[in-house]
Amino acid sequence: MQDIDQIYEKYGKIVYKYVFCLTGNEDTTEEIVQDTFLVAIKDINKFRGECKVSTWLCQISKYIWYKKLKNEKLKKEISLDELENTLLIEETIEENLLNKEKKMQLFKKIQNFDEDTRNVMYLRILGNFEYTEIADILNKTSNWARVVFFRGKQKLKEELKNEK
Repeated sequence: MQDIDQIYEKYGKIVYKYVFCLTGNEDTTEEIVQDTFLVAIKDINKFRGECKVSTWLCQISKYIWYKKLKNEKLKKEISLDELENTLLIEETIEENLLNKEKKMQLFKKIQNFDEDTRNVMYLRILGNFEYTEIADILNKTSNWARVVFFRGKQKLKEELKNEK
């Protein structure tokens, strides 16, 4: 097994992006990433090499997040302030409010998807991950990630169409 500093250097950003997609909060993300690497240091001898190191680390972080949600009974919220950075500066306040409402509506719908679809959608939309990176994180194929994302988009379009 590689030195933990090398592992952190190589996989720290991947784990951070993945956790941020789950939490939507920078402080919580940093806390979970730290806990992830503490668990990895403690349990490094338990790593069997059956998956990629990045997959192992992301799984640890996911379990820490779920444990945190369960213990603190937190409701996951998407940080719309973070998404606000993607909006054009020239938009009016009214346009910003409409866009914020649309984003909130979309993320509420995504939150109701099954776990795989939700993870793929968040990683692709919020994390800007490529399909190959998503596949690596979730220990699947890039084709699987592409199909799940496409089906998730189709489901969103259909739900939005039915609301009108």
